[in-house]
Amino acid sequence: MTYLNSVTVIGRVSQDPNIRYFESGAVKAAVSMAVRPPYKAEEPQWFDVEAWGAQAEVIANYVRKGTGLAVKGELVFDHWVDKNTGAPRSKAFIRVKLLELLGSPRERQESGAATSEFPTPDLATIANAQF
Repeated sequence: MTYLNSVTVIGRVSQDPNIRYFESGAVKAAVSMAVRPPYKAEEPQWFDVEAWGAQAEVIANYVRKGTGLAVKGELVFDHWVDKNTGAPRSKAFIRVKLLELLGSPRERQESGAATSEFPTPDLATIANAQF
């Protein structure tokens, strides 16, 4: 039996990325993304996204609050015990496999593109897991 764990989201980064460099040389980037539903009355969905290595470097160098991103990855759950309460905790996030930068609202406006519409992404264009 084959198993599949795949998530694709297209949205905007809600704040500047959190970048961490480790003594081992590894780099990790974490961002939160807002994905707005097609109906404006609905609230956006929020996703935590984590990238490592070359993809984290792309995020560190080019992504800021408001940047449009297309992300394909896998849903991962982090589990831990709260140090203060001793209660078990968990958090879901998307581990990036493919990434495409879609630009910021200002860049899209300057280019004459509609700011509310994204092009259909080719998710492997900017960064992929095979760097």
